[in-house]
Amino acid sequence: MQVMRKSLLFGALLLSAAAPSSALPVRPHRDLAANGRVVLNRSRLDHALSAMVENGRLAGASLLIWRNGREAYFGSAGFADREARRPIARDTLFQIFSMTKPVTGVGLMRLWEQGRFGLDEPLAKYLPEYAGVKVFKGMDAAGHPILQSPDRPILIRDLLRHTAGFAYWAGPAYSEQILAKVDPLNVGNTLAEFSQKMATIPLMFDPGTQWRYSAAVDVQARLIEVLSGQKFETYMREQVLDPLRMNDSAWTQPEGRFSRLATPYEVGPDTKLRPKTLEQKRQLNFSDRKLTMGGAGLASTAGDYMRFARMLLGKGSLDGVRILKPSTVRLMTTDQLDPKMTERLWLPTKGNGGFGFDLFVRSGQPRSKEENRGSSGEFFWDGAWSTLFWVDPANDMAVVFMVQKDPYDFSLHHDIREAVYGADYLGPPGD
Repeated sequence: MQVMRKSLLFGALLLSAAAPSSALPVRPHRDLAANGRVVLNRSRLDHALSAMVENGRLAGASLLIWRNGREAYFGSAGFADREARRPIARDTLFQIFSMTKPVTGVGLMRLWEQGRFGLDEPLAKYLPEYAGVKVFKGMDAAGHPILQSPDRPILIRDLLRHTAGFAYWAGPAYSEQILAKVDPLNVGNTLAEFSQKMATIPLMFDPGTQWRYSAAVDVQARLIEVLSGQKFETYMREQVLDPLRMNDSAWTQPEGRFSRLATPYEVGPDTKLRPKTLEQKRQLNFSDRKLTMGGAGLASTAGDYMRFARMLLGKGSLDGVRILKPSTVRLMTTDQLDPKMTERLWLPTKGNGGFGFDLFVRSGQPRSKEENRGSSGEFFWDGAWSTLFWVDPANDMAVVFMVQKDPYDFSLHHDIREAVYGADYLGPPGD
């Protein structure tokens, strides 16, 4: 159980490698149509997937692209279970970890559209345990922590853009050490218990001053429960998953679907991939789990998650079903970070852009050869086991890339984006 608990927590985290910042030479866009939009190259996509498997970086992968109102590409390589020689299929289930976060954000924004809360209202108005939260300001001469009231309250907006000051994982910082002791994300806690414990952990900084990946989306999940009067998982099923016909997506998968789960692989001491244990593979389905996280936990198929991505591409609507207003999607996919928030952890490694609500937002062209290819105005997020999705309105395109590799491999995202766009693509200018 302790192994599962640790894997659940750290599986929710994204560990990105910094991209070098060498100057990007301007070269011809060989893969662009006359109107400057991307032309998909099927052979290049097929080769990229197969190469990832053949060179031992992955056991298997699938890629689904929706473009101009239709499915433009589906391809797969390798196996969902290499040892059993089970190929990846359309209905293969993948644990998507932090790609759960945008789904939770959509659920919360549905309540915002109903007038159930204001973005700039204090979090403590609805979750009173946060009224007395303190900020860690350093150690005094005697080695005792200096804890002070924040300069301003945590706002609900801070939850959506990771500026609340929360910690997320065990680490050397004082707040991270306290988090490790309090263990709010222990799977034996309910969301209510998680929130009560989270509120006792000192903030790492004053709200609204830094961007730092955190447990804020799990707090969003508890906020959904309080505002809706329903269990988080029930609310999300009724308000997001079922209306979008994401029939295979769930936090708690029935036993009958276990045979469809892709086996997760980890890099062993010999640098070769090896399967993770059965307990880790099924960690989100064991019977004594009480915690349903807002920031992780969903298992989904490429097709199911594409329906979510298509809804966002469709400005909140899919197949005649409206989930959000276009203005709400626009709000979520607009950079919400003040330029003076210069402390942004590893967010800049994601590309030239900022952060909206539970989504990275690209605001300019790639600035180096090493930076991921993409278009200004696109938005995306990824998951701890290297899954990725993005929505590119400029090219009327959505992409879902499904793999199960631990630890998170930034290079896979670079290479699959290069296969989609071509190595020289810069896209339209930013704002």
